[in-house]
Amino acid sequence: MISQLLLSSIEHHFIEQDADEINVMVNSIKKALHQSPTDTLKNQEALSQAISGHHGVYYQVERNGVLHYSSSDINFRPPTTDFPVVKNITANTLQTWRNKDRGYRGIVTLVTIDKNQYRIISAIDRDFHQGFLKKFTQSVALILFGAGVLTLIAAGLGVYQGLKPLRGLRDQMDFIQTDKLDSRLDMHSVPVELKPLVQSFNHMLTRIEEGFIRLSHFSADIAHELRTPLTNIVTQTQVGLSKERRTEDYQELLYSNLEDMERLSKMVSDMLWLAKSENGLINPSFETINLQEEVQSLFDFFEALAEDTHITLAISGNTSNISGDRELIRRALTNLLSNAIRHTPEGKTIKVVLVDTANDMVGISITNEGSTILSEHLERIFDRFYRVDPSRQRHGDGTGLGLAIVRTIVEAHKGVIHAQSNSHSTTFTIHLPVDGPSH
Repeated sequence: MISQLLLSSIEHHFIEQDADEINVMVNSIKKALHQSPTDTLKNQEALSQAISGHHGVYYQVERNGVLHYSSSDINFRPPTTDFPVVKNITANTLQTWRNKDRGYRGIVTLVTIDKNQYRIISAIDRDFHQGFLKKFTQSVALILFGAGVLTLIAAGLGVYQGLKPLRGLRDQMDFIQTDKLDSRLDMHSVPVELKPLVQSFNHMLTRIEEGFIRLSHFSADIAHELRTPLTNIVTQTQVGLSKERRTEDYQELLYSNLEDMERLSKMVSDMLWLAKSENGLINPSFETINLQEEVQSLFDFFEALAEDTHITLAISGNTSNISGDRELIRRALTNLLSNAIRHTPEGKTIKVVLVDTANDMVGISITNEGSTILSEHLERIFDRFYRVDPSRQRHGDGTGLGLAIVRTIVEAHKGVIHAQSNSHSTTFTIHLPVDGPSH
């Protein structure tokens, strides 16, 4: 494209140059014709000297239709017979033709002197220009080819050098394995354009590392939780089979095994529910819920259990009705109340406080008196199977998943839950939106 434009410009320049030169030739020939117009020999001699110092120029003069003078042996008359007579010589009025395998560019003009009409054919050999253009085209093609090759090499080197930081990141990423998730990409070794990418990748590694740690702890915790009831079942069964016993003893053994198996069944059921919830397989059914009525209903359910340990259940305050899944909300409150009853000393009180809060939210606080939970345990108390005191075995009907289920239910309703503890009591507080989540 560039070479074509350049060649076209040069060729146009040659045409204009030829037009100027032919204009000079015609003026010189006309001047020579005015010398001794009646003397043919002197006139022809003047014509022979009219043009000097010009290479590749030809002219032919006819007087009254008869050849009067020709600067060469070339006969220009046949190819120029039909050419129009030109008065103003410009690049656009020049004609081109070929004669005996050579190319010419020229014009035909007329001049009248002493009643004699002279037809002047002026021509320039254009093969010289064509030869120059051919060589120039070859040179330009060679230069453009070389420039293209150099450009490709330079671009390849530039791309290779520009991708060097990415290759460095690739090497660092190859180093990261499942046992080296604490490794991070070096942000100081990359250009500023790649820093957001590296930062995002490091944040992703942090989340993956936390997930692996939770998964590792979960595997260990679930193995620990399953080991105790399974060990009890195996040990009691082996003892029962070690010798013949009374029917009552076998019944007691079966009841004991049934208790442990029911606990295992509840644990598996809770784990399955959590797995379904995390994968979006639980579809809540939203309806209007009166929290005071729900809490009072649960008090009636736990009344017998609370009386056995002389624990008092108290409710105060009231809230607006909320939109939520009744069964899920009831399950969350049941888990919190059962947890509070298990950890409340005999003769103490469990208080439930309902209150409307800002931003169209309601608050539910469940407080039980008892031992203090240290601050380092409060953030992890909602993790699966987490124990404040790892040395203690789980007692009662607890599976270690109750608080994890509570948090999952609260978050499914776009709410939040947190725990706080002081020297004499522990409080779990839930905040739920009145209108429920967008669904």
